[in-house]
Amino acid sequence: MKRTHLIISGRVQGVGFRYFCMEQAEGLGLTGYARNQTDGTVEVEAQGAEDKLEEFIRALHEGPRLAQITEIQREDRPAVSRETEFEVR
Repeated sequence: MKRTHLIISGRVQGVGFRYFCMEQAEGLGLTGYARNQTDGTVEVEAQGAEDKLEEFIRALHEGPRLAQITEIQREDRPAVSRETEFEVR
């Protein structure tokens, strides 16, 4: 079980990016969250099997149709046991 923290930059607010994250995460069996930040980025924490996390991050590089991803910053973090789903905050 792995956990990663992501900051996604570009045109990622107002284009359905957080819900895209949730759809991708649920399909891969990941838990965590996605939320907008005041600086225009989206913060994501996701947890699950390492191969599923890598697949998730590849999908985020593409994003939904109207998004334009310019950068994804990644920091691995310790796994947590209290989550049961992926949510949009």
